Order: sequence, then C-alpha cells, then structure tokens
Amino acid sequence: MKPNRYDHISDNELLELYQADNNQEWIGILLQRYTLLLLGVCMKYLKDETEARDCVQQIFLKVLTEVPKYKIDYFKSWLYMVAKNHCLMRLRQRGARGLKELSEQHIAVAETDKQELLQNEQTYDLLEEAIEELSEEQKRCVNLFYLQKKSYQEITAQTGFNLMQVKSYIQNGKRNLKIILEKKLKQSGQQRK
Repeated sequence: MKPNRYDHISDNELLELYQADNNQEWIGILLQRYTLLLLGVCMKYLKDETEARDCVQQIFLKVLTEVPKYKIDYFKSWLYMVAKNHCLMRLRQRGARGLKELSEQHIAVAETDKQELLQNEQTYDLLEEAIEELSEEQKRCVNLFYLQKKSYQEITAQTGFNLMQVKSYIQNGKRNLKIILEKKLKQSGQQRK
C-alpha cells in the first residue's frame, strides 16, 4: 500500500493529538486506517456490501461524536465494538430475532470486555497481515477501492489496469482475504489451545 505521511504516528498518539486540539482530522486519519477492517466487520454481520458500505459511513459519523465521551485505550478494539453495536442495531431494526443489543457501557472499554477486546485486536492484526499477503495488484486495487473509495474507472486510470483486470483483482482480493483470514484465525485458535 502507498505509505501515508501519518503512518509513523501510533493510534494512541493520534488520539492524544485529538485530545490536545480537538481537530477532527486526527480522528479522520484513524478512521481511514481502519476503513477496510470496518467494512469487514459490517459485511460479517450484514452480509450485504451496499448496506455494509452505508454502515461504515454512519459509523464514521458516530465515532466523531462518541470519541470525546470516552477514554479510549485500544482504538481498534473500541472501534470494533462501535461497529458491532451499530450492525446489531441495524439487524434489530430489520426485525432480526434473538440478537442482543449491546448497551452503551459496552462501547467504553470495561474490564469485563478485556478478553473480547484482545481477541478483536488479534483479529484486526491478522487481517492486516492477510492484506499484506495479497498479490501487489490485488492489494493495490483493494486499497484504492475500499480505503480510498475510488471507482473502477478511477482505479483503471491510476493503475493502468484495464476494467476487467481491476474488477478481477478486487473480487479475487476480497475472496483471498477471506481465505487467508480464516486460515490465520484457525491457526491462532489452535495456538491458544
């Protein structure tokens, strides 16, 4: 992936910068970092790409209003909980039965959530590793499409790939990410036993 000029700044440092000057640009950088991961969480729960993309945008807005309310120790894990809660609410609104709504206190990092948060953190780390295992073409197209929100035509113009190649790299990249991630999750599950 193309390096970002803020890549060297950790999540916690970005949060500290935000707390120091309330500039939402710092939160925007954090959200951009985790757009693909958020999309993955939303896809997992909603099973519909269009609805998942909608939810990612709604989660962005929610995060901007929620961040000032909490002391956040692990941004990725906290973000996962916000996304999960949002998706469960969405499913509940759809009329899905048997899904338990997460209360607001679950969004804040509570002691009882530590184990789940650690597992979410590991899942995010595994997904980041999985992205790195994609071919350069797939990684580039997936990054442009999901993280930078580029259209197929924009990706074609930027990469020099033809339209069929771009579609193929995105589709195969998404499929390969799922396969790699499932394998990594299985391996990490066996290692914990």
